[in-house]
Amino acid sequence: MKTSTCISFIAAFLLNFYSAAAYEERNIIMSELDGTDLVSLHMTDGNWFPYPECADREAWAELFGNSAEKVVREAEKYEDYAWTVIPASAYLEYERSGDRQVMEKPYEMNRRALNMFALAELAEGKGRFLDRISDGLWAGAQMPSWVLSAHLPRQASGRSIPEGRQEVIDLGSAGYAASMSIICHLFENYIDQAVLSAVKTAVREKILKPYLDPSCRDANWWMAENPKPGQIINNWNPWCNSNVLLCFLLMEDDNDVLADAVRLSAVSVDRFLNYVKGDGACEEGPAYWGHAAGKLYDYLRILCDASGVTCLDNSLVRRMGEYISRSYIGNGMVVNFADASAVFTPDIPLVYRYGYDCGSREMMDFALYLLYNPVSGTFKYPQPPLGNDIWRSLETLRHMGKMCHEIDSLNVLCNSVSGRSGLYLSAGRPDAAVVPASVRASLRADVPQCTWYPETEFAYMRNGNGWFLAAKGGFNNESHNHNDAGTFILCIDGVPVFVDAGVGTYTKKTFSHERYDIWSMQSGWHNLPMINGTSQIFGQEFKASDVKCSTSRLSFSAELSGAYSDAASCRSWVRSYDMGEKDLKISDRFVLSGRIVADTVNFLVQGKVYLPGEDIVAGAGTSVKTVSAASGAHVTRHGSLPEVPDGQVVIVNGDIAVSLSYPLSLLPSVKEMSLTDPRMSNVWGPVLRRISFASASDAPAKGHYDFVVRQI
Repeated sequence: MKTSTCISFIAAFLLNFYSAAAYEERNIIMSELDGTDLVSLHMTDGNWFPYPECADREAWAELFGNSAEKVVREAEKYEDYAWTVIPASAYLEYERSGDRQVMEKPYEMNRRALNMFALAELAEGKGRFLDRISDGLWAGAQMPSWVLSAHLPRQASGRSIPEGRQEVIDLGSAGYAASMSIICHLFENYIDQAVLSAVKTAVREKILKPYLDPSCRDANWWMAENPKPGQIINNWNPWCNSNVLLCFLLMEDDNDVLADAVRLSAVSVDRFLNYVKGDGACEEGPAYWGHAAGKLYDYLRILCDASGVTCLDNSLVRRMGEYISRSYIGNGMVVNFADASAVFTPDIPLVYRYGYDCGSREMMDFALYLLYNPVSGTFKYPQPPLGNDIWRSLETLRHMGKMCHEIDSLNVLCNSVSGRSGLYLSAGRPDAAVVPASVRASLRADVPQCTWYPETEFAYMRNGNGWFLAAKGGFNNESHNHNDAGTFILCIDGVPVFVDAGVGTYTKKTFSHERYDIWSMQSGWHNLPMINGTSQIFGQEFKASDVKCSTSRLSFSAELSGAYSDAASCRSWVRSYDMGEKDLKISDRFVLSGRIVADTVNFLVQGKVYLPGEDIVAGAGTSVKTVSAASGAHVTRHGSLPEVPDGQVVIVNGDIAVSLSYPLSLLPSVKEMSLTDPRMSNVWGPVLRRISFASASDAPAKGHYDFVVRQI
């Protein structure tokens, strides 16, 4: 099978992204680490590890608290688990069809089972899971590779099956190795030495040696050695480095080698921090925040525990953390530009402890906010630490007590009818006449009405009526890029109206030369114009310019002509958004050098679309929240609404109905996109709809299109 074309594209896609902002030599970590004699710290003895000995049952009982029983019950579900050998055909399937799940699912199940047995033994301490732990460690040590099939083409052979001549470190292998290193450290006095030796040898050959080997740096591109100007350094860097650091700290016996590895990792992660824009936004979106900023936090926490050197109080690190709070819309919805899902709940304990360590009360309050149960009107405790990242499971335990204490305080407030003297919200704000909804709302009181990320060119705006607008500028070679410079999304009361479809299940095509054949990557399926019949183009040079945001007026504008090819014959196309208390104005001002074919302004929506002349039917037994023209108050209306007038399109999603006014010179039409990929259909349901407003083919080459969104 020929793979050279695919490998070339993947190499370009992963290695040759460019940023709109210059790489800045901040070197935050090394500026703190310089002068520290790492060798003298004797980190190889493992005394830095911030958890008790396995035999210290009192300490583990305190850490697990009330979650111990549930963790044990979950592990018992795996008691008959058969460790899966990944067959050659599973690796080869990535080459044959592009399917990566057939290899990844059993791989991740093996890792999850191992972690569950380890956590259950720590929680119970009776020894009954020790053999299962040994079996899992042994099975992992015998694997020819821990690298995922989709990432193995970084081998010299270019194949998706392990070929043994070169070790590549990827997200999977570094994570698997870290899990086994932690588990071996915790249970070293209870596991047979032959098993421990097999794991240590495997970790050394698959992780430690290739990490230090300069000849492997091209394959391990994420280390970003000698980065080109503007070269992307994305979530792979902190994700892999944090896990590799754990492997060295727990498996390396030579203090000099360990010190070299720690410094090498610090230099590498510094390159990620040098690449990240100073505004702290995650251009890969909220779904990647936990792997980018979140894994940076893991790395810095591990480095601090092992060496005493901390960068957790750095202002950029804090801004990167608070991005996850600012990008949350409500009702489980998040801003999902690029390859991200619109429905996403972050790792809540991770958000809390990141906020705790970097001094962000906003992040801590956001984590507590997400634990609110609207049915009971109280805040629930975080879930027991499960999953395939055992470091994060242990870190959750370390902060569980603090979180539960704050939750208890919030629930006292929720149970208070009128408030009590001396009771304070978690952020230290006194409260009177407390009801559960106001307690929860107070946890978001410090989030600004408008957050502007001037370097990443993201703008997030909220008004007093539950409207949330997100708009972006940017360029069409961002990490996990879609051709979407200038697009927007709009939610009302957490209900999506104008949307970004996101991305489907990852396959070989997703990161190949065919990526922009996928409909959800194209500007024509975003809330953007097709200028003279042309869509935006992928590439560094195709970008928005003159991007502006007024945080006081809640307005955003961007020149989009640079995101289109010369075929658009476009001299200028300025897209602007102005959000009021009850409406959103969308304006396109354009100057073409010549009219070729029609312009089409597209809007992607969730919900039923009604064109002029159609009756709006909410459906039997359903209701729609509308706004009274007289008072401006919300009114619930049942059944049919009036016929849609000329110059308007109506969108109804659940109990939210909005009108979209448009110029009468444009002709509206609707096209449905059936969603068969579960990664999309689980978010949007079976279909999304695109509303297209087409100009006449002989329309003027200079003019404007104005749209207004109002709740009806």
